[in-house]
Amino acid sequence: MNNTVYLDNSATTVVCDRAIEYINHALSVNYGNPSSLHVMGMQAEEELRKSRAAVAAMLSCREDEIFFTGSGTEANNTAVFGAARARRKRGNRIVTTAVEHPSVLEAVKLLEDEGFEVIRLVPDVNGKIREGDIFEAVNKDTVLVSIMLVNNETGALQPIKTARAAVTRAAAPALIHCDAVQGFGKMKISVADLGIDLLTASAHKIHGPKGVGILYKKKNVHIPAYIVGGGQESGLRSGTESVPLISGLRGAIEELPKTDEKVRAVRDYAAELFGGCGFAKINSPTDALPYIINISVPGYRSETLLHYLESKGIFVSSGSACAKGAGSYVLRAAGLSSDRVDSALRISFSRFNSKEDVDRLFSALKAAKDTLRSSK
Repeated sequence: MNNTVYLDNSATTVVCDRAIEYINHALSVNYGNPSSLHVMGMQAEEELRKSRAAVAAMLSCREDEIFFTGSGTEANNTAVFGAARARRKRGNRIVTTAVEHPSVLEAVKLLEDEGFEVIRLVPDVNGKIREGDIFEAVNKDTVLVSIMLVNNETGALQPIKTARAAVTRAAAPALIHCDAVQGFGKMKISVADLGIDLLTASAHKIHGPKGVGILYKKKNVHIPAYIVGGGQESGLRSGTESVPLISGLRGAIEELPKTDEKVRAVRDYAAELFGGCGFAKINSPTDALPYIINISVPGYRSETLLHYLESKGIFVSSGSACAKGAGSYVLRAAGLSSDRVDSALRISFSRFNSKEDVDRLFSALKAAKDTLRSSK
């Protein structure tokens, strides 16, 4: 599929060359168990340390505040369940948003079944949570605030910094969690600047391998282990660490560009084309992360457009990959019309995309309008 235009990078990314190199080395040469006490185990443990240091540098935190999991979902589950249950004797309110990733929303739903009170904040028409709503929702009984950094469907940047101010004002015992899966490696992140206690990320969104999640846990913040056993990852996440995949994460970090100017130029070009074409509506805010632009083509169902584009070798999505084609709950929460929601497409870029890719997508969507029957 050499003629493929891949514009679904928020779902997953192609694994970069340095990540593949590091993975292969750990599979074939440095294949010891990092818990073994002999030299091969110590060499594998050193690979983990290097990867932990690389992640810590990205987040401006300590190495011993970084823990590896099997996925971003597992990291989110560990943070959400752990934080709520660790503080349940001090309160029972959880504040989150209606536009979180399913791995947060479903975890919170289970906690609600356990008796926690859950406040789900609704975004404005631009997909952003209002800062005033955060202050209003956080009270003295709040034990967890979980707000994502970047929305995975629209690219909207959320006001996670406000959570710390709200918790402080309410004198709440809350821990603050930030799902940074879509922002990690694509924007500067300082956990101290964000004022958070827990942060989660994933390797396969930045040209690393699938199967590696990241959990930052602030020093002296205690949450119960989610997976128990041999006590790996300082007892927080038992199970033999996947040294090859974690090494691949380090390779992906080392290959990250210093700026996102190329991606920003491609996104701006797409915004200009679709914003002025007359047949599409842009659903992402103007200050969204440049890696995502969400559009609607009213009158044409997302699924129909996806299959048409696929036939032309062009790959986008209708929203979160975890939604498996269901209509976007994110756009519905923002109050968009059914026509806009049902015809939404998420276009997500990487450093490997070009303006020519956008031209092909634009031409294909214009052709689709002439070829496909409107759903109106």
